[in-house]
Amino acid sequence: MREIDVAIIGAGPSGLFAAYYAGFRGLSVALIDNLPEPGGQVTAMYPEKQIYDVGGFPSIKGRELVANLVEQAAPFRPEYLLGTRADALSYADDHPVLRLSDGEEVRCGAVIITGGMGSFKPRPLPAAETFTGTGIVFFVPHLADLAGRDVLIVGGGDSAFDWALALEPLAKSVTLVHRRDRFRAHAATVARVQDLSVRIVVNAEVAKIHGEDAVTHADIAVKGGETETIPVDTVVAALGFTADLGPLADWGLDLDKRHVKVDSTMATNLPRVFAAGDITEYPGKVRLIATGFGEAATAVNNAAVAIDPAAHLFPGHSSDNG
Repeated sequence: MREIDVAIIGAGPSGLFAAYYAGFRGLSVALIDNLPEPGGQVTAMYPEKQIYDVGGFPSIKGRELVANLVEQAAPFRPEYLLGTRADALSYADDHPVLRLSDGEEVRCGAVIITGGMGSFKPRPLPAAETFTGTGIVFFVPHLADLAGRDVLIVGGGDSAFDWALALEPLAKSVTLVHRRDRFRAHAATVARVQDLSVRIVVNAEVAKIHGEDAVTHADIAVKGGETETIPVDTVVAALGFTADLGPLADWGLDLDKRHVKVDSTMATNLPRVFAAGDITEYPGKVRLIATGFGEAATAVNNAAVAIDPAAHLFPGHSSDNG
């Protein structure tokens, strides 16, 4: 059985900062995430999007923020248990024991849940259900991969228009298809995309995707009109995500819908189990990355005392160790 001081469930920004802070406190750390790389929703959904509400950064891309957080934690050598899920929680000698989806067990001094909105998966594109080749994606980790390609974006929300805005300077062509003539995206972003060379087709759906090993063409059916076939190398299905707590819902946590209730110490109702970030709920909760950073530090400091009652709640400022 793996032994660790603090197991952090969720390797998004709050989890990564918790890993740094736990390391700063001299605690060993394991980060557990179902995704194959760190960053959580930021990496999966908007790695190239600019983020404006992180202290000290007038503007920073999602990917760069994640890279900085990984670098910040690196001196303390956290373990990354990626592509695996924390399925079950039990206790042995008052210590939490996590059973992972790969069968491994982790005995912890404390657990900190930083799982954002929980497990999430993209909403499917109906036209892609019978297509077995490559070229259909739900997000774009590396914009450069689509340089010089014909890109079809499906959706009318913020993600769809963000991808259109980012890809227009790089791609050979960008076509955005939405089943309605109104968009859920921010009006200013829609206006910026409309001023570009992006072709926007409304009241339309992708009827069929063509190609054997990879996408080559797609049929676009306009309501009340004819079906048009256009060349396509990549389909970006920006139709949103569905989320749920997954196995966490069965742990006996005090929940408010998909959120975990915590007190002012970030403690849940379960012994030695804390939470931080978007997944938490308490009166006055504000869901920002910046808020999650503060909650992560609070959770780690209180977890340190739970692990060792002789430890100080506040370890001093990091600048004191410089």
